[in-house]
Amino acid sequence: MWEPNIIKNEDIELLLTDVAERYGYDFTQYSKASLKRRLNRICLIDKFSSFAELRYRVMNHPEYLQRFVEEITVNVTEMFRDPNFYKSLREEVFPRLGTYPFIRIWVAGCSTGEEAYSIAILLKEANLYHKSLIYATDINPGVLERASSGIFPISQMQLYSENYRLSGGIEDFSKYYTANYDSVQFHHNLKEKMIFSTHNLVSDSSFNAFQLILCRNVLIYFDKELQNSVFDLFDISLDALGYLALGSKETIRFSKLEKQYKQIGDERIWKKIR
Repeated sequence: MWEPNIIKNEDIELLLTDVAERYGYDFTQYSKASLKRRLNRICLIDKFSSFAELRYRVMNHPEYLQRFVEEITVNVTEMFRDPNFYKSLREEVFPRLGTYPFIRIWVAGCSTGEEAYSIAILLKEANLYHKSLIYATDINPGVLERASSGIFPISQMQLYSENYRLSGGIEDFSKYYTANYDSVQFHHNLKEKMIFSTHNLVSDSSFNAFQLILCRNVLIYFDKELQNSVFDLFDISLDALGYLALGSKETIRFSKLEKQYKQIGDERIWKKIR
């Protein structure tokens, strides 16, 4: 899709400052290149011919804010994305988590929930679900509502089933959902130990102690300073010997946490050792 060049670099800072002061959403440390692309995309889709029009709509129509936030934040996800990553969780991390009397897992930036349901399925198959709690958080209340419904397009199930198989799954993937025309509903027992809640990685604080934190393909949209701030948040939130899992293009190398964590295998999973 062709994208216009309506939003200039100097416009971005003005709009983000306005949004932070008016609504409390702070995107000022997001990657400017990514923000520029997404703001120009909003102008194209919603037919704004100038920066002034976009700014007026955002600042004077609070009901438009949810749409704005949904477009600014990136909500691209799938179940068992990067199957080898989930295979490593299944084979190398979950057996160790099984030694805990209770397991708390934080899926940060959970978007529409596919990753949270993937984790729930892994826990079920490892016989750990009964003593686990999954906190699935996102800045965007709109995507959280979709995540909590457990409803996904049936057109995605072939891909998700193949991802699941490649991750080491041996069950018939369809046992976890009920099909209904063009969508599927994942079974309620996968949600019994899930808590969906808004959380802003930029401004909100730690809210529990976790044995596993997953934040995949979120930090690539943050600048270096904000990435380090989020790493500090995760470090505070992670138990000693807990695990931190990032996306395939994300790393804690070159951060001040590097010496406190040990990478597990070839995947982007680190164990806290200090």
